[in-house]
Amino acid sequence: MDRQYRSADFSFEPAANFNSNFNNPNGSGQTSRTSTIVATPYGTPREPYPYPVNENGYPLDNKGGPIPPYNPRERDPFDDRNEYPEDNKGKQPYIQERQLDRTPVNISRDSIDLEKQHHGAHGAHGAHEKHDTAIDPHAKDPNQPKLPFFGVRLNHFTWAWYTLTMSTGGIATLISTQPHAFPGLISIGAVFYVVNLIFFVFLCSMMILRFSKFPGSFKESLTHEREGLFFPTFWLSVATIITGTQKYVVASYDVTHPMRGWLTTSMAVAFWLYVFCTFSLAVFQYSFLFVGHTYLLTKFMPSWLLPIFPIMLAGTIASVIAADQPVASRMPMISAGLGCQGLGFTVAIVMYSHYIGRLMQVGLPNREHRPALFIGVGPPSFTILALIGMANALPPDFDLQGDGLLDGNLLRTLAITIALFLWVLAMWFFMIALVATLHSLPQYFHLGLWASVFPNTGFCLATIAIGNALNDEVIRYVGNGFSIFIITLWFFVFTLNVRAVIVADIMYPGRDEDVPD
Repeated sequence: MDRQYRSADFSFEPAANFNSNFNNPNGSGQTSRTSTIVATPYGTPREPYPYPVNENGYPLDNKGGPIPPYNPRERDPFDDRNEYPEDNKGKQPYIQERQLDRTPVNISRDSIDLEKQHHGAHGAHGAHEKHDTAIDPHAKDPNQPKLPFFGVRLNHFTWAWYTLTMSTGGIATLISTQPHAFPGLISIGAVFYVVNLIFFVFLCSMMILRFSKFPGSFKESLTHEREGLFFPTFWLSVATIITGTQKYVVASYDVTHPMRGWLTTSMAVAFWLYVFCTFSLAVFQYSFLFVGHTYLLTKFMPSWLLPIFPIMLAGTIASVIAADQPVASRMPMISAGLGCQGLGFTVAIVMYSHYIGRLMQVGLPNREHRPALFIGVGPPSFTILALIGMANALPPDFDLQGDGLLDGNLLRTLAITIALFLWVLAMWFFMIALVATLHSLPQYFHLGLWASVFPNTGFCLATIAIGNALNDEVIRYVGNGFSIFIITLWFFVFTLNVRAVIVADIMYPGRDEDVPD
């Protein structure tokens, strides 16, 4: 046992050669000094150590090696035979604690920036070669065998596929809110809404087929340390379907149409069911993650935010559908939406500290995962959209205290103020993610690339909402231009998605979100 960890011997039995009158000539056994120094005289050979010694009589350390010979002029602070001051109460000696070396160990992980490692290893020679496939966990085997689509590949149809439908539904909602509309714009948005419904039904069918064909895969998908984090994208897709239904179905009926009242009530029921399910998701999934898996903070990815995203979008849903609700049901909906939005944004702020800390400590994620950094744009963007939308949904004569003051106008002004505060934060996260992605573009398609679409639709919607609230045409045109960029990006990512399925970049063993990374 190492000497610094030897506990002091506090035996109450006196030693054979112990002299109780060693310092008091009166024989009382008590010292006349307030602090006594107990010392081993220099030059006096020490007694044998209680642990093994080698052939020369020197003790062995905990690794089996000899400890250097005893030098009487070099005191060992961890040896209880050297000088130490007695406790004033005469009970126990002071123990000097040794400072252990807690320097963090640099452990190579799959999600760290390989370019940073490569540059550190070869930067002195100015080398910027491509990554060696031997150290790149995302490198594709060019000779990988072909597998049947409805065989082994079907088992790798993961929850991350719902990033397609949540992005498509976001595009449909974005088109419906354009400030400078033209004839046929709503028809284009309706096409995206219908296509999103078709995609959603197709994805649900494929997931049911996977779980039926491979028993036990449903539980494994939900409890998997990486794929399970994408289960909330299913609920995000449901959120975009609810908002799309309000924009393209409910709004298509006249206010006096009898169908309008039934649809309005159905939207309220869908909202409350959504709030219950997503709040339960936020509680139970995070509870499982806390006890079921161990995630290193140096491996933080924005996908850790996904379980809180669905309940946060309850505020966005409320901002879209509340204005058409009767006042009696509108106010509880706005109150619940505001609370849910606050919950989601607060948890996101807590996660942001780990996000920035990870970037500062180990650098950017691997190039294949950098588009996921756009997830950080979502919380402030959707909070802007929710606050402005819910403030506008308040009745014109809203008076909370009944004191004659129009609190609705005050809350609308406050919502615009907070929106401007958060918009710059969203822009900062957008630029960080954009620079990181452009610095090293992904070489292989992953479904996480859809993260560059959905959060940015929220950012674009927030920009348009601010422009409408301030009645600023410049901001509105900026929103129009940004919308064109997001829609173009959707077509680009969708093309890459289809190609990835054909060439087996995804839905292939080791290529999807069902493997740890």
